[in-house]
Amino acid sequence: MKFSKDMLLLYAVTDRSWAGGQTFYAQLEAALRGGATLVQLREKTLAEDAYLAEAVQVRALCHRYDVPLIVNDNVDVALKSGADGVHVGMEDTPVSEIRRRAPREFIIGATAKTVAQARAAEKAGADYIGVGAVFPSPTKKNAIRITTQQLKEICCSVSIPAVAIGGICLENMMEIEGGGMAGIAVVSAIFAADDIQQATAQLKEKAKAVVRQDRGGIL
Repeated sequence: MKFSKDMLLLYAVTDRSWAGGQTFYAQLEAALRGGATLVQLREKTLAEDAYLAEAVQVRALCHRYDVPLIVNDNVDVALKSGADGVHVGMEDTPVSEIRRRAPREFIIGATAKTVAQARAAEKAGADYIGVGAVFPSPTKKNAIRITTQQLKEICCSVSIPAVAIGGICLENMMEIEGGGMAGIAVVSAIFAADDIQQATAQLKEKAKAVVRQDRGGIL
């Protein structure tokens, strides 16, 4: 699937800890019906074989909605499952190594918390960067916070698009207006919601407003 920055508008990062009475797949499909534009499969505890099997199933589900699947951290699972890409942190497989191994249109995202890290990721071949945490995050309690000004400096330092992440929800999203990002990445704001489809749709509309204002009124 060919990458475009519009895919980053509402970037849903999975977390099965809020599954409750629903299955993980039911929750994910609700997010897709609600309008998630990209899905990142994040599994920190699954064994490799189980992670691979799940990625294959999730890829099929995402592709039914014409939404790309990104696998968190695990390059081998991403490549073997046929996922559209991988997102790596600063301590994971280097972007340059992934670019050498992966097919031409394989999407590579990289975490960046500074201008230097963002520029290094772009130079190494990343397609986009993830920048945060912009707010306290319930999924990464020790995440380093960045200000809206730092977000803007990082986003504007590179030509590849950026997605803001970290504790973002409907109530605080407008606080990062002017941050220069192409989209918003969310975890609990989607998967902890009582009505995931409705929450996703609302988040997407709010994300459009934030991105529109960042682009001077043009989507």
